[in-house]
Amino acid sequence: MQANAFSQSGSGSTKTVAILQSSYVPWKGYFDLMNAVDEFILLDEVQYTRRDWRNRNRLKSPSGIRWLTIPVTVKGRYFQRIDETLASDPDWATKHWSALLAWYRRAPCFERYRSLLESLYLEMNERHLSEINRRFLETLRDLLSISTPITSSCDYSGGGDKSERLLGICHAAGAGRYVSGPAARAYLDEERFRAEHVEVVWMSYEGYPEYEQMYPPFDHHVSVLDLLFSVGDDAPLYMLGAHER
Repeated sequence: MQANAFSQSGSGSTKTVAILQSSYVPWKGYFDLMNAVDEFILLDEVQYTRRDWRNRNRLKSPSGIRWLTIPVTVKGRYFQRIDETLASDPDWATKHWSALLAWYRRAPCFERYRSLLESLYLEMNERHLSEINRRFLETLRDLLSISTPITSSCDYSGGGDKSERLLGICHAAGAGRYVSGPAARAYLDEERFRAEHVEVVWMSYEGYPEYEQMYPPFDHHVSVLDLLFSVGDDAPLYMLGAHER
């Protein structure tokens, strides 16, 4: 089943969850998924994958798309979990903040968030990637006026293959509906969920409006920081669930 990005339970009594790996300052779609559910569960007990979204994201710069990447320790740790992964450069946060200043200080709404984000970056003392990501996710969630609580899959027992683990978390969390991003279609066993009385709803990321973005051409697939710096408190109006906020 594919539903409107912000559909909730029809009866108002069915708890809806999403279960996803943490990401570093992710794109707006990540937060639309968060806003579509009653509980957003971080699945960081799974293997860390290189060249993925766990420790990096894309932003705009005068010279085009640039990556902000948190360097992490990977040598000899080929099977480490996301929540076991450590930042390897103690100065990464200072470097990232300097880059954001260089690329966005002239953005219309940069000053609106400057003090908060500067403190977040320059006072960052976490080394575990999961904790770093969660700090940013919670801050950005609040700036986007999203009230969904963020929890961890480690709070829920269970095991098995991907579908079985996700289903187990749904049961442990008391959820009757699971909202998933479209990429999971490749492995998610919908029949198993249906047999266990958990409805699967597929998130759709179609229909985003454009906003006035620095450094054309326009690109939807950049960090949500770009949206905030560009339109400020109006950011939710450029996301999929604007009418439900």
